[in-house]
Amino acid sequence: MQQLKNYINGELIAPQSGEYLNNIDPSRGEVYSYVPDSDERDVEAAYEAAKAAFPAWSTLPVQARADYMYAIADGIQKRLDELAMAECVDNGKPLWLARKVDIPRARDNFKYFGQAVTQFDNESHDMGEMGFNYTLRRPIGVAGLISPWNLPLYLFSWKIAPALAAGNTAVAKPSEITPMTGYLLSEICIEVGLPAGVLNIVHGDGPKVGESIVKHPGIKMLSFTGSTRVGRRIAEIGAPMFKKLSLEMGGKNANIIFADAEYEEALKGAVRAAFTNQGQICLCGSRILVQKDIYEQFLADFVEKVKALKVGDPLDEDTKVGAIVSLMQLEKDVQYVEIAKSEGGQILTGGKRLAGPTERTAGGYFLAPTVIAGLDQHCRVNQEEIFGPVATIMPFEDEEDAIEKANSTPYGLSCTIWTTNLKRAHRTAAHVEAGIIWVNSWLVRDLRTPFGGVKQSGVGREGGMEALRFFTEPKNVFIKL
Repeated sequence: MQQLKNYINGELIAPQSGEYLNNIDPSRGEVYSYVPDSDERDVEAAYEAAKAAFPAWSTLPVQARADYMYAIADGIQKRLDELAMAECVDNGKPLWLARKVDIPRARDNFKYFGQAVTQFDNESHDMGEMGFNYTLRRPIGVAGLISPWNLPLYLFSWKIAPALAAGNTAVAKPSEITPMTGYLLSEICIEVGLPAGVLNIVHGDGPKVGESIVKHPGIKMLSFTGSTRVGRRIAEIGAPMFKKLSLEMGGKNANIIFADAEYEEALKGAVRAAFTNQGQICLCGSRILVQKDIYEQFLADFVEKVKALKVGDPLDEDTKVGAIVSLMQLEKDVQYVEIAKSEGGQILTGGKRLAGPTERTAGGYFLAPTVIAGLDQHCRVNQEEIFGPVATIMPFEDEEDAIEKANSTPYGLSCTIWTTNLKRAHRTAAHVEAGIIWVNSWLVRDLRTPFGGVKQSGVGREGGMEALRFFTEPKNVFIKL
């Protein structure tokens, strides 16, 4: 069985501990490879490699760095099917989804930031007879990059690409639950000749590898995507060390459907927003808020469409809902269904673990897509991030009530608004406490725009020029005439 390796100083090497973790295919519930159980020694070796590579990489002409980004993007394109299969097997998501969305977006991250860095301007300010100021944006040093398991290569590349394009070197940690695409990215970096030490990928768990990256005094900036609990821990460690922090954390996103919405589009969009990737996306619209005028009809139609979603083998092209990423996550999702019952919720469909749909997936981790009604906005199931195929649905009276319910959680990542009233769309978007608002759509991303949330959903912004600004620091120079 394959043993993955760390990527340190341009080479694939075993962990210094000699120990490995199981990498489980969630669609079968079986180990299919082994992940390095790395520790602070591997992080230190990665840091030393990154530190040594920084002077040459940071002074490399911008176009040369961009060319490496393009080469990695081409490498991902060449391996698209292999990477999609790895993501499917690691994560449990349908193969067609990984092939259509996740891997192409990872490719595009490298392409976009390769191009964006060539357009990254410095600023100058004319002060007349006194002289002038100009502001340089310079790379900072070694970046610590920690990514989650739900979109393994997409979000990993979203951190790596801007960090490297801006001239930093990096010590990066993919999730130990979904490590395979990070490992294959290591192979691509070797194939394209990325200079040794520029990117270092250390596999392992959070307490040993993640904390070592966060605590390391030489790592000057941290970009993390994951749970609010872990993000809080990173802030507790990093803030007193005056590290630059970007924390993209949880979401409990509202999907607001007004009575004047394009009904079929809103219905289809609500199902997609709630259950794509088994509901395991921080942007999923798991709280469905429907104006009371159409609530009963929408509820019936929504449940009917959810019941029709095929839970199946991720390798089947017609599967809509694949496997939950791990047994631990499956048990958490089921526990929240029980919490909903205790709070007076009505399980309208789903709520139970399913047997594997095929002989191949007999031992897999599957949960029937679940719809819960009868709960108010203050219950635990509507306040806490579940991260599974579990959606709640409730009515609202009017625009003010919709905004109040949407803003009732400690999170503020995204919100979707369905209405044909342009003025209402603008008003609601302005008052909902979320960093990302979609109107009559969901998960439409433009890489040029900043991405991130408010409240407990995070601090800092990723995406676009905001990412390049995060991974650089301004240096002001005044010239007296």
